[in-house]
Amino acid sequence: MSETAAPARLIWALGVTQIIGYGSLYYSFSILAPEMARDVSLPLDWLFAILSVCLLAGGMMAPKAGRWADRFGAARLMAPGSLAAGLALLAAALAPNAFSLGLSLAAMEIASAFVLYGTAFAAIVQAGGRSAQRSITHLTLIAGFASTLFWPLTSGLHEHLSWRMVYMLFAALNILVCLPIHVWVGRLPRQDDPQPVAKVALSDPADVPTVVAKPASRLPSGNLLFALMLAAFAAEGLVLASILVHMVPLLTALGLGSAGLLVSALFGPSQVASRLINMLFGGRLSQTVLAVIAAGLLPLALLLLTATSPWLPGVMVFAVLFGLGSGLTSIVGGTLPLELFGRAGYGARLGWVTAARQFSSALAPFAFAFALQRFGTEVALTIGIVLGAGGLALFAAIAVLRYRAVPPSAVAAPGE
Repeated sequence: MSETAAPARLIWALGVTQIIGYGSLYYSFSILAPEMARDVSLPLDWLFAILSVCLLAGGMMAPKAGRWADRFGAARLMAPGSLAAGLALLAAALAPNAFSLGLSLAAMEIASAFVLYGTAFAAIVQAGGRSAQRSITHLTLIAGFASTLFWPLTSGLHEHLSWRMVYMLFAALNILVCLPIHVWVGRLPRQDDPQPVAKVALSDPADVPTVVAKPASRLPSGNLLFALMLAAFAAEGLVLASILVHMVPLLTALGLGSAGLLVSALFGPSQVASRLINMLFGGRLSQTVLAVIAAGLLPLALLLLTATSPWLPGVMVFAVLFGLGSGLTSIVGGTLPLELFGRAGYGARLGWVTAARQFSSALAPFAFAFALQRFGTEVALTIGIVLGAGGLALFAAIAVLRYRAVPPSAVAAPGE
């Protein structure tokens, strides 16, 4: 396997498994949840509370999955992860009561730590040499179609089948499609990085200078840099999860009415568009700078929403900006740790990033719903803007520490 790039067949293969994984383990749940709750005699809000606890369980597993990815190879974890995901979906489909359903959902979230972005990114880094950042961008572009495909697919299936039958079909997809792909991926050779080198840009090594410096984790600010990065991703995750879960009712409360559905439909294409734009034109952009841009788009979008609603064109621009920010966030979640700290220990660091984001995703919807009900829409959005601005400030601090630690004099020409 080339030292400079992961093969295209690996990216496309993982793209297929990410679409199926996210579609079956995440996006299908909100559509099937109402019937699921009725079937096990559980209030719907309680079912979502159980899901939040399960998300926390998956977040707790993510750092350990990352350490195992570094030790054994990320690709080798994905095959058993696919099997576990399929069996967990099957167990949920056969669950006779709320308790066993909750256990099955917890198993699904734990299995997701071994098959979704965190492990897939680590597999690419371990296989893809110095162009891993570009390969991660390609993967997020492909996987960005998961919601576009699985929301209508799940809805269409659910018109004719029970939620249990839908979950059985999704279990079969994980076992019959994802498992063989991941077995093949696990057989590809792994490239170890003998001496991690910090980089300044996302591009091919022949095109851009590289930084001859210690990895960021060995610099005096390394521990602080890592803590800031986790806090920044957590703050960003709070904003994203809060708004995405409540987007349609939020827009309705702001006076959009049925137009809220139209506006929310702009989010998905904007998310994919941001990844495509970055893939085509962001080749020379530092991932630290990209992280600042992504973080800045979120509070900017919320400010625009607050200032223009219920004016439809302004709210549509909000949806586009928020989608662009979300799409870029998916990329920098994998590429920023690689740029800051190098390939050594990448899986473990990415596991902690996944945990920080998953904790936010579990807690944010309930916190935002409480703010909406207790203080009203305007105050809830203000809280979201403040959190988004906090995430932006943290990423800006990372940029300052990053470029102080790696001054311009440390840049060398390619090959030096």
